[in-house]
Amino acid sequence: MLQNFKAISLSYKKAPLDIRELIALDETSCRQFLQTLKNFIQASDILVLSTCNRTEVYYNADTDYSRDIVKLLGITKGIDNISQYFDYFTILNEHNDAVQHLFDVSMGLESQVVGDMQISNQAKQAYQWSADNDTAGPFLHRLMHTIFFTNKRVVQETAFRDGAASTSYAAVELIEELTADIADPKILVVGLGEIGADVCRNLKDSSFTDVKITNRTLTKAQHLAEECNMEVLPFEDIVQGLKEADVIISSVARETPFFTKEMIQRLDILSFKFFIDLSVPRSVEPDVETIPGVLVYNIDTIQNKASEALQQRINSIPKVKAIIAESIEQFNDWSKEMVVSPTINKLKNALETIRQEEIARYMKKLGPKEAKYIDSITKSMMQKIIKLPVLQLKAACKRGEAETLIDVLNDLFNLENQAEEIKL
Repeated sequence: MLQNFKAISLSYKKAPLDIRELIALDETSCRQFLQTLKNFIQASDILVLSTCNRTEVYYNADTDYSRDIVKLLGITKGIDNISQYFDYFTILNEHNDAVQHLFDVSMGLESQVVGDMQISNQAKQAYQWSADNDTAGPFLHRLMHTIFFTNKRVVQETAFRDGAASTSYAAVELIEELTADIADPKILVVGLGEIGADVCRNLKDSSFTDVKITNRTLTKAQHLAEECNMEVLPFEDIVQGLKEADVIISSVARETPFFTKEMIQRLDILSFKFFIDLSVPRSVEPDVETIPGVLVYNIDTIQNKASEALQQRINSIPKVKAIIAESIEQFNDWSKEMVVSPTINKLKNALETIRQEEIARYMKKLGPKEAKYIDSITKSMMQKIIKLPVLQLKAACKRGEAETLIDVLNDLFNLENQAEEIKL
C-alpha cells in the first residue's frame, strides 16, 4: 500500500500572533489531541507539533481530513467557531510535499530565526508523544529517525547550527539595543521554560551583570541560577522585582496573560520599562503598552538580527537543502520497498515450504548429523536463490516498475495462497 502522508500547518507565515496563540497547544493538549485524532479520523502515523511559531498535524490517510482536524482542534481548545480560521492554515495533501515540509521544519529552515536550534528538540518531543500515544507506525518511526540522522549531518557538515542565532539570542540582542543608554540595566526573567532558560544562558554570555530570574517552581530557578551565576527572586516578591527592573523578559506558559494592565499600573512607573514577551499565548496583555513609559515587544517583533552567525546559517542553506534531498531520496527508496515487502515474505515462505516438503521425504533415512547438514545446506541454497529476485524487486521499486514484477512472481509461485508467517 502506498503512503499518503499529509500535513496541515498554521504558522507565522500566514497567521498573526493573536491567531497562533489562540490555537497553540501545550504538552497536555497535544497528547489529548493525538488521542482525539486517533479516535475520530481513519489515519495512521499521526504527529502533532506545536511551538510559538506553528501548530501542525501530520498524518497518513487516503482521505483529506484537514477540515475535520481543524474542527477537532477547536473541540480540544474549546473554540466553537474555529472554522472561521481555516484560511490561516496551509494544507499539504501531496505526500512528497508533506514529507519535505516536515524535514524543512525539523531542520529549522522554516523557523522565524533560520536554523533555530530549539525546533529539533521540539520535533523529538512531538515524536515521543506520538510514540507514547500509539499513533506512530513503521512509516513515521522511519521518517523521524531519518530526520534525526539528517539533523546530525547538518550539524557535522555545515555551519547551519553554528553560533547563537536563535529566538532567545535575538531577544538578548534586542535588550542590548533597548538598554544602550542605561548604565548597568536591571533585567528580570520571569518563567523558565525552554525558551526562558535559553535566554538566561545567552544572558550569561553577554555583558549584563544584574540579572534576576524567578519561577513558580523555586528549585528550577535555583538550578538555573547556579548554572548561569544569576540571582533568584522568590516568586512571591515579583512585584518588587518588577518595580526595580528595566527589562522584563516573560516566558510564562498559561492560557491568559500573566501581566495585566491593572497589575503594571500599580507599579507607578517613573522611567522606561521594557517588556519582552516570548510566550505563546502571550503572557503580557497588549493594553499594558498604553501605560506611559511602558513598551512591549512580542515574539513577532523580534526580527532576525544581521549577525555573523545568522549570515553563516543563511550561506549554509543550499548545503542543508542538498543533505535533505539526499535523505528524502533514501527514505523514499525505503518507503517504496515497503510496497514489495509482503511479496518478498510470500516468496520466502513459498521456497521454505518447498524446502521443508523435500527434506521431509528423506529425513527418515538420515541420521541426526546428516539431517542437520542437509537442513543447513538447503537453507543456504534457498537464501542464495532468493537473493536475486529480492534485489530485482528493490531495483524495480526505484524504477517505479515493481508492480509488473510482483505480478510475475505471484503467478510463478502462486504467492497469493501462501501463508506469511513462516520465516527462513
